Amino acid sequence: MIRRFALLLFFSAAALCPAVKSVHTIDRSDVLNGKTFGKSGPYERITGKVNFTIDPKLPANRIITDIDLAPRNEEGMVEFSADFYVLKPTDPKLGNGTILFEVSNRGGKGMVGMFNDAPGTRDPREARDFGDAFLLERGFTLVWLGWQFDVPHQPELLRLFAPIAKGEGGQSITGLVRSEHIADGPAGGFSLADRTHLPYPVANPNDPDAQMTVRDSCAGARTVIPRAQWKFNEDLGSVTVTGGLKPGRIYEVVYQAKDPSLAGLGPTGIRDFISYLKYGTATSSINSLGDFKYKRAIGFGASQSGRFLRTFLYYGFNGDEHRRQVFDGVWAHVAGGGRGSFNHRFAQASRDGHPHLNCSYPTDIFPFTDLPETDPETNKTAGLLDNAQLASVVPKIFYTNGSYEYWGRSAALIHSSPDGQRDELMAPGTRAYLLSGTQHGPGAFPPRKGAAANLPNANDYRWHMRALMTSLNAWIADDKEPPPSQIPHAGKDQLVSVGALNWPKIPSSPKSPQFPQRAWRADYGPDFASKGIVTQEPPKLGNEFAALVPQVDADGNEAAGIRHPMLQVPLGTYTGWNMRTAAIGAPEQLYSMVGSTFFFAKTKAERVKNGDPRPSIEERYRNKQDYVEKYTAAARQLAKDGYLLESDLEMVVQRGAWFWDQLMLAGTAAR
Repeated sequence: MIRRFALLLFFSAAALCPAVKSVHTIDRSDVLNGKTFGKSGPYERITGKVNFTIDPKLPANRIITDIDLAPRNEEGMVEFSADFYVLKPTDPKLGNGTILFEVSNRGGKGMVGMFNDAPGTRDPREARDFGDAFLLERGFTLVWLGWQFDVPHQPELLRLFAPIAKGEGGQSITGLVRSEHIADGPAGGFSLADRTHLPYPVANPNDPDAQMTVRDSCAGARTVIPRAQWKFNEDLGSVTVTGGLKPGRIYEVVYQAKDPSLAGLGPTGIRDFISYLKYGTATSSINSLGDFKYKRAIGFGASQSGRFLRTFLYYGFNGDEHRRQVFDGVWAHVAGGGRGSFNHRFAQASRDGHPHLNCSYPTDIFPFTDLPETDPETNKTAGLLDNAQLASVVPKIFYTNGSYEYWGRSAALIHSSPDGQRDELMAPGTRAYLLSGTQHGPGAFPPRKGAAANLPNANDYRWHMRALMTSLNAWIADDKEPPPSQIPHAGKDQLVSVGALNWPKIPSSPKSPQFPQRAWRADYGPDFASKGIVTQEPPKLGNEFAALVPQVDADGNEAAGIRHPMLQVPLGTYTGWNMRTAAIGAPEQLYSMVGSTFFFAKTKAERVKNGDPRPSIEERYRNKQDYVEKYTAAARQLAKDGYLLESDLEMVVQRGAWFWDQLMLAGTAAR
């Protein structure tokens, strides 16, 4: 492998891109030893660190929470840095001219696995890591940048190196932080951070006002655990509980933390790095490729990263310091109706919000729709794109959500009214798609039993993602209209309350979950909206917004949205929800982010014996050939409509036939 090391390669801070001060390239090497990827030619990998310097007085930077409390250099500027990772055509003129930027999910990299039919990896270097090289064959330049300051200290995670906000005279700033933890098994305590992230340190471990509570559900009443029964540990980032934790219960600690990092420099860095790649002069390009400039940029993010992009647009980060548009296209995938903790004091960026996980963090907060909507209870009117519209930097937007996001992430709120009584208009440049019958991440066949009550969802929706990526790029590059939105509508009885769901009586399954995600009108204190400072923890909860889910057909499969051939020519029922078990506690609650598969009976006799109302497989299809013919017809129609690629049809049908063999012949699909 050819490997080129360029230590401390500094490029001029061109007048057009002053925020990027320098780029330190650590590794520049050929991808797969110079393999050619179609018309795009060979690719190269570039990794290193970007150093930023921003002017805190510029209007574009005034949206950064606590920017006035950031340390300044001698010129009065704020400095920070971030890791970067790039995969690009060695000769970018052979590429398609599009930067495909993925907002790293908790420091990782996911889009190569998502679009290339490949396993996920943090550092793609082997042939298997690139799958069928879909993105490379089509000439995208793949870019990642660290934006989260508290990711774990693990190899290959991308990190933001942000300064700490300081008070007058350099004193430490303190403030309220709420830490939540749910144990799925025996545990003696927990970290104050979400998952494995870095926690905010406790200001005073002996603070008598610090409080721990426990409850059974997000909406349940809290019980205070006496201070003598728990303690902060010496690391100032974790707690120990006398007697341990009970599985499934929600433990919560509210404490005074110190030294908040400027979390808002994360979206700032992304803004300025993409602007640098699009508008920088030849001498300021990390590519060192003469006068080449990228024509366009797409921002893609899944889950946390999709919520990040919705927040990015809400605050107005899509206009750079010179009011130029940053992303030409934004794709928020499986973000539901949420935003997140990406630009406020003591922000915990990893915290999200699910029916039984990370309850009532500032994630599902008004407004939810792109265009202005009015909350009938507060009479507030606002839209997600208000700031972008004022600055004339509105990108083309895709929202894709799976079934889980309607159950577990309040996705209906992005296109229905706060009270759930009507559908809301989408912005002209926005398309929204329900990937029907899917869980949070792509499913796998055959499904294997995990910690949840039911088999996980087996629907792999990545084939639709490839078609939509092609459409989004063509929409931006060639003004070619993408396929129309495919979402359930409240006005057509396709979007309903949980009580109105026509769930069939499937043996050994619940009637349907009774506790989907609920978005509350939450009060985090008077300074949260204006200053980004939380002074009320836990928040005061008012009434909830409407919680609507997609209606299902007689099989229990969703009737609206992009319906994969697995739903149109089904071998079972595929849901976006699954349940917790008694072994891990709270069995009446949803298991976060995992869906279910309920296979049909193979024969009529088996169906009748089990009391299953859904026709058996032998009642639906004469034989495998009949099944494959119907499966092929469904796939072809999806390709004709733009929701599958013609080039993927053969593989989609082959896998459909393989599903039949696995279920009917091999017997490897666990039940």
